[in-house]
Amino acid sequence: MSGVRYDLPEADEFTRPYWDAAARGRLLLRRCADCGRAHHYPREFCPFCWAGEDRVRWEPASGLATLYTWSVIHRNDLPPFGTRVPYTAAVVDLAEGPRMMTEVVDCEAADLRIGMPLAVTFREAAEGVSVAVFRPSDRTD
Repeated sequence: MSGVRYDLPEADEFTRPYWDAAARGRLLLRRCADCGRAHHYPREFCPFCWAGEDRVRWEPASGLATLYTWSVIHRNDLPPFGTRVPYTAAVVDLAEGPRMMTEVVDCEAADLRIGMPLAVTFREAAEGVSVAVFRPSDRTD
């Protein structure tokens, strides 16, 4: 199992725009031109109205979110997660509507609150590969 990484994406031709944007510090979503709804994780079709690939486009997200729920992970044997424990796995509500699984960083577990404002930041997982994580934001909605 040595050398195997479980935190790196398996980018393909379809998801390449998402991962390229993340490497540049930008979060992308998919939005349907027919029903107008945004979704995440990226899919080639709209999961709400089933519009096809030609009707769903990439768009920049604001990077703003609120905390929906979380769990503090104290043990994870998969590399490299074991070197990061404890860490906070979370689900956030993006300002554009979709929910996203992620990690909350730069915040003690005791300070987490449902509905707390968050902002996207990016963690470099490998050279040229970054993943979206969220940190507390001092914005007031």
